[in-house]
Amino acid sequence: MIGFRPLLGKELREQWRTRRLLVVVVVFVALAIGSAFLARYTAELIRSVGGLPFDVVVPRPTTADGVDQFLKNVGQAGILTAILLAMGTVATEKERGTAALILSKPASRGAFLASKLTAIGVTLGVGLVAASATGYAYTALLFDAPSAAGWAGMTALLLVALVAYASLTFLGSTLTRSALAAAAIGIGGMIVLAVVSTLPAVAPYTPAGLSGDPARALALGTDAGPLILPLLANLGTIAGLFALSWLAFRNQEL
Repeated sequence: MIGFRPLLGKELREQWRTRRLLVVVVVFVALAIGSAFLARYTAELIRSVGGLPFDVVVPRPTTADGVDQFLKNVGQAGILTAILLAMGTVATEKERGTAALILSKPASRGAFLASKLTAIGVTLGVGLVAASATGYAYTALLFDAPSAAGWAGMTALLLVALVAYASLTFLGSTLTRSALAAAAIGIGGMIVLAVVSTLPAVAPYTPAGLSGDPARALALGTDAGPLILPLLANLGTIAGLFALSWLAFRNQEL
């Protein structure tokens, strides 16, 4: 990994200078706040609507509703954000010729790729931590306070899932010279994973399975079931996708 540290510094500075990090934080925090208020006041809004031709029975919102809304809104937006962050990471630099310029210096191709994927993970992590802290505060304010340790565990599982989606798009960005093609690969992979996650035997080991029921259970302080194998499977997916990216990139003409 020759040159990894300076390349990572460059990538992190670029995330800040291009405002990607700031945009991710703002969007995630806004979704976290909106999720808490939506979970708390949707029932009251429905009850306040008069003149309906039928009776609407809406249960009283609980902490579980706040957790569900957070995972749904931040999780779905996080997948899209992961795809957007990763789609042009390598493809755009190959298209513009900057990748060849950077690699003409003492830096290995593995370090080049690792620095980019790490920077994406850091950006997602910072945005998710900010959203998680905000979401926890508003959920505790509007409902009963969830388990702080469990909420942190939920955040960690969600981050691993988002990095897995980013890694899939990152592979597409490495294989192609078009950010749009990389995005198409990422979206196609997301759809495939969504289908696979409907299979009971496989679902717990997919990103959707990891950030679904287990993450919800952790946040609510209930039994999340066995987590070691699903977590290792998703970390292995990230490592495997990165390995494929490196194998595809190491002999490419730049």
